[in-house]
Amino acid sequence: MAQGISSDLVGKTFEAGSSAWTWKDVALYALGVGAKPDGELEFVYEQKGPKVLPTYGVVAGMASMGGMMGLVKFDLTKLLHGEQSIVLHRPIPPNAKVTTTGRISEVWDKGKAAVLGVEGICSDKDGPLFTTKATVFIRDAGGFGGERGPSAKGINEKPDREPDYVYKDLTRPEQGAIYRLSGDLNPIHIDPNFAKMGGFQKPFLHGLCTYGFVGRAILHTLCGSDPARFGSFEARFSDQVYPGDEIITKMWIVGDGEAIISAETNRGNEVLSKAKATFKPE
Repeated sequence: MAQGISSDLVGKTFEAGSSAWTWKDVALYALGVGAKPDGELEFVYEQKGPKVLPTYGVVAGMASMGGMMGLVKFDLTKLLHGEQSIVLHRPIPPNAKVTTTGRISEVWDKGKAAVLGVEGICSDKDGPLFTTKATVFIRDAGGFGGERGPSAKGINEKPDREPDYVYKDLTRPEQGAIYRLSGDLNPIHIDPNFAKMGGFQKPFLHGLCTYGFVGRAILHTLCGSDPARFGSFEARFSDQVYPGDEIITKMWIVGDGEAIISAETNRGNEVLSKAKATFKPE
């Protein structure tokens, strides 16, 4: 039975279920996050594998979010996706059957809002493939007497210098319509009337679509387009990307196989912040 939000939830585990995918699913995801046959054929064409974008793991990892919703009682209309991360244990195969085990990693009381961290470990017959973590903000759910939690100040701050690399990618008008076919069918990303009801001028991209665009930028720039060199990627969702926007990913190398990441649009708004990637250098 679902229970209300409290600090007692920390550490609770749950079986988030099983799932499977084929090369069609990973190719559709790649198209949804901007991959193109010209230059990225091996990610969208089955005769080339296909290779799997490392951020595809967040699609299967969302099963842990569903498991959390069955464990914790709250108003779904108050939920905001705040942060996302993925750690790759090995390259994701183009065809797989997996199980996901979930865990509530943290619960913070921010006063008016509650913050929950949900971790999911996705494994196939050969063991763990990747670990995902999502942090969600639940408005009007704070005040339950829990700890406030750590401050984000100083975490993954951008260096005070020009970035080492910049990767620009243009989203298409139909970007959200394609990405939603990977499983997130929230109408706010396709229905203009629904978006206006939510207070937005028009449908905007899924946060995880933006996350996938930036993950591609990291893969191609820092990993030589080799998924085996992609280690991890964590980020905070800061603002909306609208279909047709250009996503500008900036990367600062801050250590051996470590980079601070920031993404903004051509309109100047930062859309992913407090971000960091790890990778295997050449």
